[in-house]
Amino acid sequence: MDRFVLTDAQWAKMEPHCLGKPSDPGRSGTDNRLFIEAVLWIVRTGSPWRDLPALFGNWSTVFRRFSDWRKADVFKRIFDAMSEEPDMEYAMVDATIVKVHRHGQGAKGGLRARPSAAPRAA
Repeated sequence: MDRFVLTDAQWAKMEPHCLGKPSDPGRSGTDNRLFIEAVLWIVRTGSPWRDLPALFGNWSTVFRRFSDWRKADVFKRIFDAMSEEPDMEYAMVDATIVKVHRHGQGAKGGLRARPSAAPRAA
C-alpha cells in the first residue's frame, strides 16, 4: 500500500503546523507525514481505528496522537493553512448542474386554499 494522498506541495504547507520534530524526544512521532496519511486513510475509508493498516503503526498509538493533536487544535491550524488559497475550480455552479424540481417551476397544481370543512354561517 504505497498510494498516499498528500502531494509534496500540500505537505510543505502543513509541516510547519505539526507538533514535534523527528529530533524531539518523547511522543512526537518520527514521521508526521505518515501520521497525517494515517488520519486521511481513516477519513477516506470510514474504517474504525482498529482496522488501520500496520504500515501506519499501532492503531492505538496513532489514535492517541490524533486525540492529542485534536485537543491542541493542530488540525484547525492545518485546515486554516490549507484553505488560504482555495481552488474554486470545483465550486462553479451554473444551470447545467443545478436544476429546479418540476414542482418549483411554476407548473399547474401546487398549494391551493381549500374550503373549510365546517359549514359557513349564513
